[in-house]
Amino acid sequence: MRKFLLLLALSGAVTGRAQKISDPRPFAKVITAEELRRHLYIVASADFEGRETAMEGQRKAAAYIENDFKSLGLLPGNGDGYQLYYPVFQDSLTGAGLEVNGQSFTLNQDFFVSVAANYDAVLTGSEVVFAGYGISDSTRDDYKGLDVRGRIVLVLGGMPPGIAVPAGRRGRGMAFAKQAAAQKNGAAAVLIFQADVPPTLKAAKGNMSVTEYKKVNYPNTFYIDEKIARAIVGSDFDALKSGAPKPTAYTADVKMEFHKTTNHLQSSDVLGFLPGTDLKDQIVVLSAHYDHLGKKNGDIYYGADDDGSGTVSILELAAAFTKAKAAGKGPRRSILFLANSGEEEGLWGSAYYTDHPTYPLEHTTVDLNIDMIGRIDPNRKVGDSTNYVYVVGSDKLSTDLKPISEGNNKKYSKLELDYKFDDPNDPLRIYYRSDHFNFANKGVPIIFYFDGIHADYHRPTDTPDKINYDILEKRARFVFYTAWEMADRNEMLKRDIALPAMSR
Repeated sequence: MRKFLLLLALSGAVTGRAQKISDPRPFAKVITAEELRRHLYIVASADFEGRETAMEGQRKAAAYIENDFKSLGLLPGNGDGYQLYYPVFQDSLTGAGLEVNGQSFTLNQDFFVSVAANYDAVLTGSEVVFAGYGISDSTRDDYKGLDVRGRIVLVLGGMPPGIAVPAGRRGRGMAFAKQAAAQKNGAAAVLIFQADVPPTLKAAKGNMSVTEYKKVNYPNTFYIDEKIARAIVGSDFDALKSGAPKPTAYTADVKMEFHKTTNHLQSSDVLGFLPGTDLKDQIVVLSAHYDHLGKKNGDIYYGADDDGSGTVSILELAAAFTKAKAAGKGPRRSILFLANSGEEEGLWGSAYYTDHPTYPLEHTTVDLNIDMIGRIDPNRKVGDSTNYVYVVGSDKLSTDLKPISEGNNKKYSKLELDYKFDDPNDPLRIYYRSDHFNFANKGVPIIFYFDGIHADYHRPTDTPDKINYDILEKRARFVFYTAWEMADRNEMLKRDIALPAMSR
C-alpha cells in the first residue's frame, strides 16, 4: 500500500509540474516601444506604397515579414514556404454606356457603375418597370403584383422614409440587397435612382475579387441621376423623387452596355511556425493583417495603425516566444504567427487560410487577432484612455476565454479592458470586421484587440509618427501574456457557446 501511495504522490507531483505555467515577464521585455517603432517606420513607409493587396507594396511587405520570421528561426508555416498564396482577380472597366430613347448619357457624370458587381453585356429593352425601393424580404415586398421577368427595373436608392437602414445593408450592402431582390424576381437589369451616389462608385475604374466564378450573376446595375430618371418616367418624376408613385411600367427604349477585362493576380498570407513541445499538435494562432489601401490619386495610405501596429506586434510577439524557446521555456502548444493580406478587401487572406488551413482548425485552440492597437480613441469618454484596450469576442464561443484574459491582465498588464464592441447592438459591427471572424465562423474561439476609430482611419494621415509607442508596447505585451497561458495550459479551450447569429 505504501508503494502504491508513493507512486500516486509522484504522479501528482508530475501533474502539478505540468500544470504550472512559467513566468512570462522576462520574455515580455523583448517587446519594446523602440523595436515596435523601428519595424513600423519600415512597414508603414512610402517604400511599401500603402501595401495594397496584390500590388507591389504588399509584396514588399510580405518579403519583409518573411525575412523577419526567418531571422528569428521560425519554421515555414506553409510546408516548405512561408507564404500561402491565393488568387486575386482584378477587374478593369473598359467601357459603359447608357441610352434612353436614343439619347446617350455620360459615364461618371450622368450614371455610375460598380465594376466588380457587373458582367460584360449589352442589354436592350422597350419597357422599364418601376418597383419602388426595390425591397423584397420578410418585412416588405415592392415587387408584389409586378411581372419583371426579363425586364429592366427602376428602383429608388436608400430606404423608405421613416424606415431605418438595417444592420449590414449600409453602403454596398444596400445595393446588393436591391440586386438580390431584382434577381429573385427575374429582372434583367436594375437602374437605381439615387441623388447621392456612393463615393466608391464615382470615377469607377476597377475592382478586385477573390473569385472569377460566381454562384449567382446578379442583374447588371447602373446608378442614374435625375436627367436619366426624367427621360424614363417623364411627368411622373416629381412623384418618383418623393417615392409616391405606385409600381408601374414605363415605355422607354433603353440600352445598357458594360465591358470590363479581368487580370489574374495573386496575394499571400505570411506564416511563421514555432513548434511546441508535448502539445505540439495543438495550435495557437496569433494574427494581424499587413495589407492596407495602397495609393489613390497620388496619396499613399500608410496604414500605420491599420494595421501596421498589429503587424509589428506580431513580429515582436514572435521575437519574445523564440527567445523563450531558446531559453528552454518554449510553448507546449505550437504557435502560428499569421500575417494576413486582403483584409481591407473583405477578409480575403484569413478566409483563404481558414478554408485551406495548414494546421487543422479542430486542433486550433484560439486565434488572438490584433487590428489597430497603436492609437487612442478620441470618442472614448470613460476611464483612462492612456491605459486601455478594446477586447472583442472574449465572451463568445468559449467560457474559458474571458477569465483567462482578465486573469492575465490583473496579474501583469493592468489595462482597462473595454468591452464596448461586444454589444450585440454595436452599430459599427466591429466583431464582424476583422480577420478573427473567419476563425470564429469555423468555431475557433477568438479575441480581437482594437483601439477604436480615430480621425485618421482609412486616410493618408494614418502615419507612424502618430502612434503612441508606449501604449502599443503595453497592449502587445498583454497579448503576449494571454498567448503564453493559451499555449501552456493543460486543456484546449472549451467550445461551449454558439456563434452569434449574424453573418458578416
